Amino acid sequence: MDKIIFYKISGSGNDFILIDNRKPVFGDLDLKNLIVNVCRRKLSVGADGFILIEDSDVADFKWRFYNSDGSRPEMCGNGARCAARFAHFKGIAGPTLTFETDAGIVSSEIVGDRVKVKMPDPSGLKTDFSIELSAGPRTVSSVNTGVPHVILEESKLDDVDVFRSGREIRYHDTFAPQGTNVNFVSAAEPNKIVIRTYERGVEDETLACGTGSIAAALVTALKRGWGTPVRVLTRSGITLTIHFSENKGRFHDVYLEGDARIIYKGELWEDAYK
Repeated sequence: MDKIIFYKISGSGNDFILIDNRKPVFGDLDLKNLIVNVCRRKLSVGADGFILIEDSDVADFKWRFYNSDGSRPEMCGNGARCAARFAHFKGIAGPTLTFETDAGIVSSEIVGDRVKVKMPDPSGLKTDFSIELSAGPRTVSSVNTGVPHVILEESKLDDVDVFRSGREIRYHDTFAPQGTNVNFVSAAEPNKIVIRTYERGVEDETLACGTGSIAAALVTALKRGWGTPVRVLTRSGITLTIHFSENKGRFHDVYLEGDARIIYKGELWEDAYK
């Protein structure tokens, strides 16, 4: 088996393995098993997600996005920004581009290492409803920003056990069968929030989540009467910017803006994925 060329790209601390698969490179390999193995930290490359860039008949390119557990979510905001940066860097597309995802065609604009992606319109927005948890009832909000998200307001964000609380809500009967991502949020100042996210598919806290940052920004803006944009300080210390239009509680023209850093190029040896 030939060595597989890959790139590691980080979107605000959310890191991904990207592979140019316009000419298929995997042969008869079990792709899901390969993804799980390669995304293991310390034992292999390690990443939150795995992205294949492929040809498209209707856009500049198409992606196949996988979580680190091999599952296929419909959308990933930070992954989308990394895919756009990769495609522009590789000469697959210009600085203004479109690409196919499971959530529809996404458009993007690249300026340096900054990438701004137009995201699918959110759906299913529901604010301030109660769910029963092991520690008692909690008031939460939810919205689908390409994938489902729950938002909880916290006064002391550093004290939150994101893994334990996030995992309980992620598998809560209210959000079955597909489960949900879980975002713990604190308003830092007008039009700025701080966030910590438990990501479905990674099954742990991540340093950033694009669709989660959008969900938290929109819910907080609606409840507090904020206009656009909303800045979101992620666990990595990097700020994402969420742009949007809103009319009577319905959001559209939602954009996610932030950095997408090309970290390194490498070769996957057999030891990386077996």
